[in-house]
Amino acid sequence: MATLANVEHRNQEATCYVGNLDPSVTEDLLVELFTQIGRVNSVHMPKDKLTGLHSGYGFIEFLDINDADYAIQIMSMVKLYTRPLRVSKSSLDKKSGSGSLDVGANLFIGNLDPADVDEKLLYDTFSAFGTIIRPPKIMRDDMTNQSKGFGFVSYDSFEASDTAIECMHNQYLCNRQITVQYAFKKGTSSSEGDMVAEGGRGPGGMPERHGSRAERMLAAANPHREFLSTKTGLSGTGVQKVPNTMFATSAPPPMGARNPLNASIPIPMPPPLPPGALPPPPMPPAPPPLPNQRFPMPPPPPPLPPQNNSSMPPPPPPPP
Repeated sequence: MATLANVEHRNQEATCYVGNLDPSVTEDLLVELFTQIGRVNSVHMPKDKLTGLHSGYGFIEFLDINDADYAIQIMSMVKLYTRPLRVSKSSLDKKSGSGSLDVGANLFIGNLDPADVDEKLLYDTFSAFGTIIRPPKIMRDDMTNQSKGFGFVSYDSFEASDTAIECMHNQYLCNRQITVQYAFKKGTSSSEGDMVAEGGRGPGGMPERHGSRAERMLAAANPHREFLSTKTGLSGTGVQKVPNTMFATSAPPPMGARNPLNASIPIPMPPPLPPGALPPPPMPPAPPPLPNQRFPMPPPPPPLPPQNNSSMPPPPPPPP
């Protein structure tokens, strides 16, 4: 659909990268799919010159930048031919892209339901706490593709990961109490020079987790954070930067609390009772529900049999 000349002059800020595509996906299918999000200007899928098959990824150019941002939120991790799509801004390159935001805010999510929890559900659940820099990964069996019951989520800041741990640890997801904590480091060499398979080693030879003080100091001094937030719009994609207010809580709203949907509107509070006044009586119980009128009414009773007038005494004669 897009020629090489159009690819060179496309709007990178309004273009989405779509990866992990099935070999049977075509450009027409991508146009039909992403037209549900917004107006599509062009679609380009690089193909092999000999076989004519695409390389498993493509680029969707929208007419509006807001449509591209909305497509990242809606279409990320949506399964197409059993493959979760990876949707991101094409303007993110390897030097100044999402890889530079990997500050170590990596979380381990354990005790997941293998049947009901997939990458899309993890993305929808944990993106409420901050920007996820890469698609969530659920570890699966190589032969059966069955989930092993745990996965990983990576944020662009420790504020987001700390909030996710505080709100989601020991909470229930698909009727299972999940575990949310910082993941072990990997790729760290031991004192003997060997690679530690299960993760980095801390003092005393114990495995070291992410979220250390040193990582937090390096994350605070990351020079790419401010550049990416203004250049590529990572923080402007509409991802919620505060905890999801729809989580259940048993505490009443504090005095002077603000409406989570509109911060300018305070939550109305009942007026205080005057001195010596009694609280209002409780509300009366609700009346019992009316009988269901959808069922047919019982048939009317049969009519009474006619009375035999011959057995009755004759009426008295009229007066003279």
